[in-house]
Amino acid sequence: MATKTTEKKAAAPKKETATKAASGTKPNALQQPLKPSPELAAIVGDKPLPRGEVVSKVWEHIKKHNLQNPENKREIVADDKLKKIFGKDKCSMFEMNKHLAAHLKS
Repeated sequence: MATKTTEKKAAAPKKETATKAASGTKPNALQQPLKPSPELAAIVGDKPLPRGEVVSKVWEHIKKHNLQNPENKREIVADDKLKKIFGKDKCSMFEMNKHLAAHLKS
């Protein structure tokens, strides 16, 4: 029984260390503001944004303009603005992030 109590006490400092590291001031890769290309800025604006917000704003644009294929919701039918980003007429929602990454610079 004494061993289990010792193990619990040893585990507590690890949690505190993890919490301190997570609450640090340096943003992780998803929180770091990135500058969009001029093509992407036409949709999300020209101010630097974290990658997650860029994806959210692109999805707002897709839903606002009804650009999802009604038969396959995972497929995005690009309008003129999105064609400049995707480089083609259709793109899957999983492939979209690869194209967005090409239009974001740190």
